[in-house]
Amino acid sequence: MNILKILKKTVIDSQLYVSLMGTLFAVFFMKEQNTFRFPTFALIFITYFSGYLYTKYQYTRHFLKILVLNATAGIVCAFLIIHNHNEIRLLKWFIIVVLGLLYNSFFLDVYIRKIPLLKVFYVGLVWALVNCWLTLPEFSMPIFLISFFFITALVLPFDIRDMNSDTVKTFPMLIGVEKTKYIAYGLVFISNIIGIFYLDFHYALAFFMASIVTYILIYFSDNKRDDAYFSFGVETCSALPFLFLVIMEYF
Repeated sequence: MNILKILKKTVIDSQLYVSLMGTLFAVFFMKEQNTFRFPTFALIFITYFSGYLYTKYQYTRHFLKILVLNATAGIVCAFLIIHNHNEIRLLKWFIIVVLGLLYNSFFLDVYIRKIPLLKVFYVGLVWALVNCWLTLPEFSMPIFLISFFFITALVLPFDIRDMNSDTVKTFPMLIGVEKTKYIAYGLVFISNIIGIFYLDFHYALAFFMASIVTYILIYFSDNKRDDAYFSFGVETCSALPFLFLVIMEYF
């Protein structure tokens, strides 16, 4: 039990885990498009990590330290882009960072997280832009739609978890837990249909297998479950397409 608590504190609560899961989701599409490069991997991970730290600690006494860390991360990201890519990639990255700030920043009177029902779609939007725009020479609508629908579906179980504590109206609060799950099922199904028609066979198969696990975790989502179920279990779903791809390729 102590080991689990240590893992939760050092890996999950530190935002390292969600950042890695988001990065591996992007790697899946980079591999499919044959655009994977380690500097891009580092860029995405650092961007996710600094963004989630900013969101988590902006109302705490650690915020100034986080700002310094984020400024340093921004410089590192800019260096990675300039050294390995071009000015267009830098502009794309900057726009995505700004979209992240609009999601949840204390200095704004109204930010996205305060707007009822919009949060789930906005998170899906930002993650999708990373996959279909930041990492590719041109915007890819199929990858955008696959990512958008899948990630939006994964955010809904977290709304189920938080439905008794959220101060903003969410889908579980308005239509109930079961109907929210049906929305999530539908979003995952749509992303799979697009994946079948667009992705190469092995990638579509890996995504399909990841979706099966995702369906199961959505089905058993409940606001009485331990936080680890969501922060570890549901969060892992975004990395499953890449993990299943690795299993098929090497085992």
